[in-house]
Amino acid sequence: MKRTYTFLFSLLSLAAYSQTSATLKAEADKKAESLEKKVIAWRRDIHEHPELGNHETRTAELIAKHLQALGITVKTGVAKTGVVGLLKGGKPGPVVALRADMDALPVIERVNIPFASKVKTTYNGNEVGVMHACGHDSHVAMLMGVAEVLAGMKNQLHGTVKFIFQPAEEGPPQGEEGGAELMVKEGVLENPKVDAIFGLHINSQTEVGKIAYRPGGTMASSNDMRITVKGRSAHGAYPWSSIDPIVVSAQIINALQTIVSRNLNVTENGAVVTIGSIHGGNRSNIIPEQVVMDGTLRALSTEDEKMLISRVKEIATKTAEAMGATATVQIPVTTHYPVTYNDPALTAKMLPTLQSTAGKENVLLRQAVTGAEDFSFYEQKVPGLFIFLGGMPKGQDPAKAPSHHTPDFYIDESGFTLGVKALCNLTIDYLESKK
Repeated sequence: MKRTYTFLFSLLSLAAYSQTSATLKAEADKKAESLEKKVIAWRRDIHEHPELGNHETRTAELIAKHLQALGITVKTGVAKTGVVGLLKGGKPGPVVALRADMDALPVIERVNIPFASKVKTTYNGNEVGVMHACGHDSHVAMLMGVAEVLAGMKNQLHGTVKFIFQPAEEGPPQGEEGGAELMVKEGVLENPKVDAIFGLHINSQTEVGKIAYRPGGTMASSNDMRITVKGRSAHGAYPWSSIDPIVVSAQIINALQTIVSRNLNVTENGAVVTIGSIHGGNRSNIIPEQVVMDGTLRALSTEDEKMLISRVKEIATKTAEAMGATATVQIPVTTHYPVTYNDPALTAKMLPTLQSTAGKENVLLRQAVTGAEDFSFYEQKVPGLFIFLGGMPKGQDPAKAPSHHTPDFYIDESGFTLGVKALCNLTIDYLESKK
């Protein structure tokens, strides 16, 4: 009999959770729709006034003022220019973190829109244009909208929501720390301790109205690398007097291509080994003493990442040694992002929320991508789910839609309300399921 009562109590509790959650989500959806013009206006303002990583002072001030006006506790200056808002619900429960990145890129905008960026600044010693060429302006605007929705229903929330507005996702300036790694180091996931984190990224090649996701490794780890080959200089007419670092480098480059084709289990994951630049010598008839190569490594699991690093070092040093030269390998040089790994249990748990928000037919299981995201630093510490929101106009060919990080990058703003709803509903369902 006791077992029967327990079962009935569980059924009643589940029914009560479902009803409460549905009521709260309906309220959140209605409020999100009413905020559409406001969210778009925020995005356009931020787009017109972009700022590079660790310099997002205007954006941070806009965010902080908005959160404070909502009665949210605000901390500024986190990881240089980051803003963290804390919203305590009216009832006890877990802590959910929501993240948006704030920084723009050193790109000159070419899109013909009224709010196009005309901003110029100095980056690594060069004058550059500044553009939100990856959609971080939309991330900020949507999370500001989410904050307004949830603040308006805080007395009904079972738990706490931490809003993380992060600088320098694209990487900090040379010689500086920044981004998610620094935010984690400064304790953004503590006090109160975060139980789960959600984030989204707008995508210019996914149609508006759709959400894409992937459990496990969804975005690659990223390591930049530098291989320095040292040989012996000689006159170009007498190559037998040299140990030619250019020839050695050519052999190394060819051998590196065998890592993916011969060392990686391609039935499980993909990976990338790319040499993006090679510098050596300054005259046609002089064999130089040294060649420097820069490149990037991308992997979709921690084990594959370790393998890539090990094999690059082994191939470069041993190939050089076999040819009488030496090679030193730096991995990473300045940048390392871990694999963006969506916790499989959390992803499965929240999938029905995404499907009920966007419609089951509009929630797509996507392939893993070899781009990288520093959201991965949060997911190393707590279970996380990072999703992709459609930003491409309906009917457009994805192959012809301008990609991220380009001067022609374009986002259809009609998809923002779905992003606000998704983050609100993920938060509500997670908090309700834990009460």
